[in-house]
Amino acid sequence: MTGDDFRRIALGMTGAVEGAHMGHPDFRANGRIFATLRSDDTIGMVGLKVEHQAELIRGYPRIFSPEAGAWGRAGATRIELAAADEDTVGEAVTLAWKRVMEMKAAKTPKARSAKRPSKT
Repeated sequence: MTGDDFRRIALGMTGAVEGAHMGHPDFRANGRIFATLRSDDTIGMVGLKVEHQAELIRGYPRIFSPEAGAWGRAGATRIELAAADEDTVGEAVTLAWKRVMEMKAAKTPKARSAKRPSKT
């Protein structure tokens, strides 16, 4: 898999846009980063829930590994693109995209009732 393949998959997510973060491309939905691509196009990263990260690393240890430090412990997951296939990366990118979409939905305030009690 190439960096262009990764970019196509990431930008295929609804509402995804490409930006830049710390000198390399990132992919965002609802203003939140769900994936990044190293500037040399050899390594991708997806932000996963920790349980999804563990499942992918267990199932595909040649493709996925945690990023270093606290980011990795929080779900930032490295993808070795040369070892990856489109279906597996597509699954990981979709999980990362869903994560940021859920985060956005959780922060949306609940609608207030239009009917307020009258003062008497």
